[in-house]
Amino acid sequence: MPLWQEIPLLLIIALGLAVLVRTFFFQAFFIPSGSMEDTLRRDDRVIVNKLSYEFGDPERGDVIVFKGPDNWVPENAVDPNSSFFTRLGRGLGDLVGISQPGEKDFIKRVIGLPGDHVSCCDVKGRIYVNGIPIDEPYVTSTKDANLDTAKTPGRCGPRAFDEVTVEPGMLFVMGDHRLVSQDSRCQGQVPIENVIGPAFSIVWPVSRWNGLDVGDTFSKVPDGRANASGQVSPGDPAPLGALLAGAAVMLPWATARRVRALKGESRRLRP
Repeated sequence: MPLWQEIPLLLIIALGLAVLVRTFFFQAFFIPSGSMEDTLRRDDRVIVNKLSYEFGDPERGDVIVFKGPDNWVPENAVDPNSSFFTRLGRGLGDLVGISQPGEKDFIKRVIGLPGDHVSCCDVKGRIYVNGIPIDEPYVTSTKDANLDTAKTPGRCGPRAFDEVTVEPGMLFVMGDHRLVSQDSRCQGQVPIENVIGPAFSIVWPVSRWNGLDVGDTFSKVPDGRANASGQVSPGDPAPLGALLAGAAVMLPWATARRVRALKGESRRLRP
């Protein structure tokens, strides 16, 4: 194939592959604010796995990108007076996943799953999840946070907040920079169906290449999802006691019935 035909064809194939990967597999996202510092800094780029939650559910500690509900205030305002070429470049960049985020794209950390109880804070400024205080090494300004200041309209501060029960099908999310992040504390919970995927790596700038592994931060938190479905957790002593009591009543009755059945069979088998 002549070069003048081969180059456009290769560009079209490359663009098609980029759109395919961006749509179904992975997408790069630009960090527009400081709400996730110091884990993520302004102008970082992260890679999001869009397939991850097709085979599993979000977990506590995951750093997720999601479409904010209608009541969420945008962190990245788009200039409505931008030129045609700026809008064209933004559109092409979004097509292949390298543009700045839209107004409703947010990145936060999952703190509570459906049924969880989340509140803040203990004397060390730590949040509680299902009654367990969480040591979060990634949180900025925990020790310096003022827990007692008055609430400011439109802001999520102070850090202290009353206990929240995460609703079925929803997530409670927070930014790592708790003093500036606008998150579920004041903007509400996030539908799981709005989640695009977990961010698993910083890819730009090169000096900040790193994974986003939460480690065992939430490993001691008991499962609260039974609260969302109305089911009782296996470790609940009350239903376990009732089950044992019922078994104690039913066992003699079932044994006697089986003995009578065996006697009847024995009589029928006699010549």
